[in-house]
Amino acid sequence: MAKRRVKVLDTTLRDGEQTPGVALAPEQKLEMARALDDLGVDIIEAGAAITSEGERQAIKLISNAGLDAEICSFVRALRSDVDAALACDVDSVHLVVPTSDIHLKHKLKKSRQEIKRISLDATRYALDHGLVVEFSAEDATRTDPTFLQEFLSAAAKEGAQRVCVCDTVGVLTPERANELFSKLTKIVKVPVAAHCHDDFGMGTANTIAAVKAGAQEVHVTVNGLGERGGNAALEEVVLALTHFHGIKTRIKLNKLYSISKLVERNTGLPVSPTKAVVGENAFAHEAGIHTHGVLAYPPTYEPISPEVVGQHRKIVFGKHVGTHAIENELKRMGLKPTKKQVQAIFEQVKQLGDRGKLVTDTELRVIVDAVMRRTLEEVVKLDELTVVSGNKVTPTASVRIKFEDKEVVESGVGVGPVDAAMDAIRKVIEGTSNIRLQAYHVDAISGGTDAMVDVVVKLTDGRRIVTARGTSGDIIMASVQAMLNGVNRLLWDRKLGGA
Repeated sequence: MAKRRVKVLDTTLRDGEQTPGVALAPEQKLEMARALDDLGVDIIEAGAAITSEGERQAIKLISNAGLDAEICSFVRALRSDVDAALACDVDSVHLVVPTSDIHLKHKLKKSRQEIKRISLDATRYALDHGLVVEFSAEDATRTDPTFLQEFLSAAAKEGAQRVCVCDTVGVLTPERANELFSKLTKIVKVPVAAHCHDDFGMGTANTIAAVKAGAQEVHVTVNGLGERGGNAALEEVVLALTHFHGIKTRIKLNKLYSISKLVERNTGLPVSPTKAVVGENAFAHEAGIHTHGVLAYPPTYEPISPEVVGQHRKIVFGKHVGTHAIENELKRMGLKPTKKQVQAIFEQVKQLGDRGKLVTDTELRVIVDAVMRRTLEEVVKLDELTVVSGNKVTPTASVRIKFEDKEVVESGVGVGPVDAAMDAIRKVIEGTSNIRLQAYHVDAISGGTDAMVDVVVKLTDGRRIVTARGTSGDIIMASVQAMLNGVNRLLWDRKLGGA
């Protein structure tokens, strides 16, 4: 088992893009394909060539990008689909054919023998044109097992280099997966792949069970994207195979977090903080007992080191925090507080947490500065902000900012006045201090049209991430205030030699 290696087919650019609300431009697809190739994916399903001209443009860009991965297009059992894929210079086709009686009767209105004949004809056509064929049975887990075996064996005999079992609506269980793949991998004479959906939250478990039963390839998506409940998540599957079963893939585990963030950014779908492996809370600790344990010996509350998947440990400060976490953070900042100062900081953090407030990095440091009598220098200061917005007017903002001994003037545009102001501020900070905005969130904290708003941003300088807040009756000013608070904290910590 330890010497086994399975192939990884990533379908983020095809099945993942079928997530409701996701639409990727050709340039975004190419960027993601390059990252998937760098990650070590064996096969990239770049899309379905028959879909549109934009899709064909994207697939052809990827096919001609000189990547190491095999580039594949989804096709139906139609010669026109295969021709569209050929025009995109792909290496292979993922030829998908419904096999369950539900699909045959209600969708295709064809008999088993008719669909078999049509499918084998399309397979031969693709093979004759020099394409590698991965032959997939759609809705295979609701297909008569005898017909499924006959169907996949016929495809292999026709020349298909790989076959795939699709759990299209996620009704498989690990026990059934073990039984099904154990039989198929003994009967079918080519490698068998597992394509599992997550409708019942079993996608990863079913994929692992399939591999243990003999499957030689897995179909996955980054962040578990896909229709309905999504597909088996690449990051979960490859980590579980490696960590629990010693089964190898070509995936570079330490790049899992970075590709998750790239896919999150390009698709516009936020990853849940509690998402396994790549969620922001996957290696975050707040409760006093947990932080004490993980600071003393990380494996007490971490199954693996966060660096294994490109993550980093986070100690969160809130109502559950303990004094050990406070002491560790102050030490990391290069400070030497007294026991009395630690206790005072601890009590103030607890009080904020009890009031239901998020204790951001900036707020923690404000408390630390006050208790330890440190004065935060306002390195970046807003002198002037002008915003123009209205009907048939492109929202525009200009800012005048003092940065150390320099005065910087910038302007920005956006879909609204807040976006324009943030764009202007973003240009200033990226141009002067190499600080980037990672996340932006706003909440109304009182009712009415004059509601106070609370803006929280995450900023990074490449070495560390801080969270900062701005509160105002004016959402634009709250946003700018949050940005500048975070920038000043990063610059001040850098000046003091902090991490």
